[in-house]
Amino acid sequence: MIKVVAKNKIMDDKIDVVLKLYEKLVTETRKEDGCIKYELFQDVNDLTVLTMIEEWEEKIKLDAHMKTEHFTSIVPMVGEFVIGSELNIYNKVL
Repeated sequence: MIKVVAKNKIMDDKIDVVLKLYEKLVTETRKEDGCIKYELFQDVNDLTVLTMIEEWEEKIKLDAHMKTEHFTSIVPMVGEFVIGSELNIYNKVL
């Protein structure tokens, strides 16, 4: 199992735009083969921090996800409004 934690700091005035973009990304991604969970969280103390927490059956499924039309079109649009990010990909060990 693969876990992904993708954390983005969004421009203050672009949160609503980014949430709308993420809504489509989440909806489409949840339909993908190998997707166990794909959830977006917003920090309770800083609403400009959005974190996608994902679970995938295996790395090959995650790799396929990153080549989908919805990923390759939406992620660059979100990126226009990101002022900081962190991406971690984990293998389950226990």
